[in-house]
Amino acid sequence: MKNIVIGVLSLQGDFKEHINMLEKLKINTKEIRFPVQLEHINGLIIPGGESTTINKLFDKYGFRKRLLEFSVSGRSLFGTCAGLIVLAKRVIGEGEQLGLIDIDVKRNAFGRQIDSFEHKISLKLNINLGKRDFNSVFIRAPKVVRAGKNVKVIGKHKNEIVLARQANILVSAFHPELTKDTRIHQYFMSMVKDNLKE
Repeated sequence: MKNIVIGVLSLQGDFKEHINMLEKLKINTKEIRFPVQLEHINGLIIPGGESTTINKLFDKYGFRKRLLEFSVSGRSLFGTCAGLIVLAKRVIGEGEQLGLIDIDVKRNAFGRQIDSFEHKISLKLNINLGKRDFNSVFIRAPKVVRAGKNVKVIGKHKNEIVLARQANILVSAFHPELTKDTRIHQYFMSMVKDNLKE
């Protein structure tokens, strides 16, 4: 993986935790603060934080058009929590977002900060990553209230979709970077590598 570089959007939120997780996997990382930097990476993680703030920063720095181009190029994106929100097609009560994955979401649907919780969920990853449950961390998590027919559900909390993929886009309602379990980041890396082969 020496030639692969994964960018982590570092405008706001818990980007350091994603960088630490990638470094644990010995993956080259780059903090992304300006749109021009997207040209030099193979995949991008949009971390948790405050989705309204992230959207404002997208507009301020001109990220929106570049992110759409990034996705069209076939490179993979992974959004966690707030990252899921900004990649979604629509947010209930707020309207359209980037629309890179065909889901509608509701912000903070699992409760406020004080209602944060951990829960073991089963994942439908690939067989090489094992079948044991993933201890997921939910902090002011969004809820997927609608998923399009091309969206593959990879993980659920009870009956709620919390991990999903559509083509080169992966989204998580919880925070895998706040655990010691690297499997979801490994899964994202498999997406990045597959896209490089095409």
